[in-house]
Amino acid sequence: MTVTRRQSQTTAYVRVTYQSWPQGRIEGEVRAGTYEWQFQWRFHQGQLRVEPSLGRALICEPLSRFLERFDYQLEPGGDYSFTIRAKL
Repeated sequence: MTVTRRQSQTTAYVRVTYQSWPQGRIEGEVRAGTYEWQFQWRFHQGQLRVEPSLGRALICEPLSRFLERFDYQLEPGGDYSFTIRAKL
C-alpha cells in the first residue's frame, strides 16, 4: 500500500510595529489561519519570543527563518507575508 502525503500551505501575515537597530530588536504581529501572535526578534542574539503560547510551535520555526532572511529589509508599519508549508 502506498501512502500519499500532500503538502498543506498557509500564508502568514507579518506586521512590524517596532524596530531598533541599536538595540538589535524588531517587534510585531503575525497571524496565520485563525492564530495571532506577538513577536520580539532580537537579531544580534538570534532570539525569537512569540506570545501567546497557543499554536506557537506552528509559527516559531518558519517565522524565525523569515526574520533571519529579511530582517534588514523590514520596516515599522510594513506588512509582509510568507508561506508555511507542512506535510500532512
